[in-house]
Amino acid sequence: MDRPDAARRPLVLLPSARTGPLRAVAKRVGLAFVLLLLVVAVVYLDRGGYRDTGDGRLSLLDAFYYASVTMSTTGYGDITPVGDGARLVNIVFITPVRVLFLIVLVGTTLEVLAERTRDDWRTSRWRARVRDHIVVAGYGTKGRSAIRTLLSTGVPPESIVVVDPDPRVVAEAAEAGFAGVVGDATRSSVLRQASVQRAREIVVASARDDTAVLITLTARQLNPHAGIQAAVRESENVPLLRQSGADHVVTSSEAAGRLLGVSTTQPSVGEVIEDLLEQGSGLDLVEREVHPDEVGGPLGAVRAPALAVVRDGRLLPFDAAGCAVLEPGDRLIVARSSSRRRGPSGPEEQDGRDGQEGAGPPDGPREGDH
Repeated sequence: MDRPDAARRPLVLLPSARTGPLRAVAKRVGLAFVLLLLVVAVVYLDRGGYRDTGDGRLSLLDAFYYASVTMSTTGYGDITPVGDGARLVNIVFITPVRVLFLIVLVGTTLEVLAERTRDDWRTSRWRARVRDHIVVAGYGTKGRSAIRTLLSTGVPPESIVVVDPDPRVVAEAAEAGFAGVVGDATRSSVLRQASVQRAREIVVASARDDTAVLITLTARQLNPHAGIQAAVRESENVPLLRQSGADHVVTSSEAAGRLLGVSTTQPSVGEVIEDLLEQGSGLDLVEREVHPDEVGGPLGAVRAPALAVVRDGRLLPFDAAGCAVLEPGDRLIVARSSSRRRGPSGPEEQDGRDGQEGAGPPDGPREGDH
């Protein structure tokens, strides 16, 4: 599945600020002009220590002339430092400034080398520090939508790593504030560049079902403990994804078809489902831990509308017998309205716990959460 090939090492792109070419050139020209003015000022202030073979005195124009030919290393020799102070200034000030001036003139090549070194250093530092992050394999429609939902639930952008074979797509992800790896996510070397072995969750959002299976197999081999959420187009491939190690599998084409059917016969129900799918826009479903004052009571006594209980990895609907008594360690699936939380103080704002605990990222992969 993986062949070592140094020439095809995956490219890691980290978010960074980009400077336009005109601005970069203007910055270099401005710096060169400032250096020139500094030399002119130093020479003119000590003009008595210089000799002009033409008329014997040094004017401001002569100072500009001397600074220009000296910093460009032309050195015609018609104006020379004769005083001890002038020669000392040439040694300790003008010569270093001349070197800096030349560096500015050839700054394009040096900037490329410095940028490459800086990128390598940032990549090494990022790879050493990144952990408990979320790897998104595929930055197409499904991958972007998944990331938008993650961001709306409080996941910080720096904890998301995008993997995609298209460099332009990964560059877009880097501009959006995410770390990106250019490469085929079915290769273990590419996933290692994304530090998938230390990831908390892995989202498989490839365009092809067979690619999703290979990505899931490779990711599960590298990280046996991370939660893997995968999407497929055809329901017949769901068992393959589960056997490959996926914890949750979403059938995208059939889910869209079911939503179309519901919207046709029950438009309001379809609208509510769409609202639930768009996290943070109105109605949301969140998962949270049971509160100590809720333990021992029925699910119906929970202040927020509760739909299900997750207990020991099993999902119990609200009308199941086990929901009559909540136990320590249970996790509740509750509904909330993000618009009401932003409005005047009401029951949800005063309670505060249902919205706050469900809005943030999960505490980590748990057996019952997948």
